[in-house]
Amino acid sequence: MTDIATSQQHQQDSALAIAYDVESAVLERYQDGARQQQTSLCCPTEYEGNYLEILPEEIIAKDYGCGDPTRYVNAGETVVDLGSGAGKNCYILAQKVGVAGKVIGVDFNDEMLSLARKYQEEIASKLGYHNTQFVKGKIQDLKLNLDEVQAWLQGNPITSIEDMGRYEAQCDRLRREETLIPDNSVDVVISNCVLNLVRPQDKQQLFQEIFRILKRGGRVVISDIVCDEDPTPEILNDAELWSGCIAGAFREDSFLKMFESAGFYGIEILKREEQPWQTIDGIEFRSMTVRAYKGKEGSCWERKQAVIYKGPWKKVEDDDGHIFCRGERMAVCDKTYQIMTNSRSPYAKDLISVPPYENIPLEEAQVFSCKSKAIRHPRETKGSEYSLTSTDDSATCCSPEECC
Repeated sequence: MTDIATSQQHQQDSALAIAYDVESAVLERYQDGARQQQTSLCCPTEYEGNYLEILPEEIIAKDYGCGDPTRYVNAGETVVDLGSGAGKNCYILAQKVGVAGKVIGVDFNDEMLSLARKYQEEIASKLGYHNTQFVKGKIQDLKLNLDEVQAWLQGNPITSIEDMGRYEAQCDRLRREETLIPDNSVDVVISNCVLNLVRPQDKQQLFQEIFRILKRGGRVVISDIVCDEDPTPEILNDAELWSGCIAGAFREDSFLKMFESAGFYGIEILKREEQPWQTIDGIEFRSMTVRAYKGKEGSCWERKQAVIYKGPWKKVEDDDGHIFCRGERMAVCDKTYQIMTNSRSPYAKDLISVPPYENIPLEEAQVFSCKSKAIRHPRETKGSEYSLTSTDDSATCCSPEECC
């Protein structure tokens, strides 16, 4: 069994013994947090820029987090904030994405949603445009609009098994026909100290949902609490520690593997706090921010492209098992080439692109057999008939007194 599977199984087995409803414990704690500030629910965090200046003090005081994923979002993008709470991150993002962008906050806490919605018009007036939306949903089920479910239940109370069947059928219809967040519709998904609040048995579905709603080439940026060892059964059975972002923390290595397992690539730690936020029973809990990308799925086509890994490592391996040797022209398919050389790629700063001298139209390309390590001969790039000779006696590669 893999490390990630072992860690998941450990938490799921322990969860079976939990003597309380995790979701209820979390909901109750954050409802209280919406009514009155709870400083124990957040880590000290510095936010980029002056985006907090237009925000009401109530939102700043009653929104809880452990990092700043908003700094990795650009103008014009459509963003979903998972567990948006009082709306602080959403209102920061509203300023960053601008009038051409859109921000959708998702939460299932009515108290927090009311607080976030309370200031929508005021902030829109200050900005001169309205680009925020707050919807009710569970972050592990982003297809189901819980406001619609709630409205349906008011006219269709459940009093029998047959009623339960009709309720489940209605939820399925809403997921299918009135999807809360559609497939492939979002540029960026962020979350700030919320994923750890999801039940262990729902976390795999949570990452699949994040992957589903992102566009190809989209990315996820998550700030969350991680731990260096699996939480003990005593920690897992403490309702206060669950709602306090401790019991549900990801083991830090497993956290990265969850993104990998869901199909993401270019996964990297953007920030990891050196000092633990809390230490309980010898287990350290700290904030970490991770970014990952969607878009490595698809067919492989041969267009004679190559990339050269700059170093400093002797060789590296990507999430598809391709090995890149330092200084070598490594053969890649068109899909991998586009991923590696895109200006916003997580790899772009480490690679040199080597395009073919003569373009091969995609419709004429042959299937590329992806190998873990394949060196591209320069003649493949230049073409077998390439025999140009070019010299310029007036040109020199050296400056005066410089050694060539």
